[in-house]
Amino acid sequence: MTVVWINGAFGAGKTTTARELIDLIPNSTLLDPEVVGGALAQLLPPKRLAEVGDFQDLPIWRRLVIDTAAAMLADLGGTLVVPMTLLRQEYRDEIFGGLAARRIEVRHVLLAPAETILRERIASRGTPDGPPDDEIRVRQWSYDHIEPYRSALASWLTADAHPVDTSALAPREAAARVAEAVGTGAVPACEIVQTPEPTGETVAAGVLLFDDQDRVLLVDPTYKAGWEFPGGVVEPGEAPARAGVREVAEETGIRLDGVPALLVVDWEPPVPPAYGGLRMLFDGGRLGPADAGRVLLPGSELRDWRFVTEDEAADLLPPVRYERLRWALRARERGAALYLEAGTPLG
Repeated sequence: MTVVWINGAFGAGKTTTARELIDLIPNSTLLDPEVVGGALAQLLPPKRLAEVGDFQDLPIWRRLVIDTAAAMLADLGGTLVVPMTLLRQEYRDEIFGGLAARRIEVRHVLLAPAETILRERIASRGTPDGPPDDEIRVRQWSYDHIEPYRSALASWLTADAHPVDTSALAPREAAARVAEAVGTGAVPACEIVQTPEPTGETVAAGVLLFDDQDRVLLVDPTYKAGWEFPGGVVEPGEAPARAGVREVAEETGIRLDGVPALLVVDWEPPVPPAYGGLRMLFDGGRLGPADAGRVLLPGSELRDWRFVTEDEAADLLPPVRYERLRWALRARERGAALYLEAGTPLG
């Protein structure tokens, strides 16, 4: 099962190209995530919709895109063509990682006309069936997203997606270029670790590693939003501390001697669709300069690493993970492990 994700700025011609593409890729079907956003506009309370500037910012939209794609492929098989702008890397991670967890490979294509062409297309774009105010709003919305698109190009997008310059191409010609690139393998499947979705509560073990300035090591997963500690889910029959040591070796190439000391046990409550479970953090100790300088990351799972201060971690970690780190550092200072529930110490 395969998803061909057609990315690009607003006005790049994603939807028209995708409609042509399903005629060129055998056994393919179109899924437009805009339809999911439109449904949420009818289903969610206005107050909830007013809290976000874009339906992509709704976690429920991102979950529904993943679930809808998986359901359609389970029923229809073949290839799903998905035209949708994704400019935030953490949203790409969440959606592509969620698809990978369902054993669905993603081939990521970027329609990339020159900016002058893009602006010309936006200027001529309208809403034929809508009032003039809607035309102005849609046009301005597209213009407003050129700068975020430019930033995504400079930071991650061109390194992640296969670019197709559509400056001089009609939608059918662009679709033919995409179909050829997908068919010949020029667009490889995204290298995202396929982490099976849990079916119940899990136990996970993370290990805190420090440099000579007592900064803690964080890693940036490709398959989910937000930075993380080295570590992962404890396998059946595996001791949590040993799982943490194994994960550190697999994720960073660093092999720890002995069993790391426990810092915190945090019970993460189930928040659908997640099941929650026990999250443990262990003290992996201070790395020497040689070890700290030769961290090796598996490209399919982690894209980056850095040593950070506690304050810097607050800007990188999701709130629940930051609270877990904060109390783990306090436990390390005091030399006594802490029990937490949802990031709050008890007892």
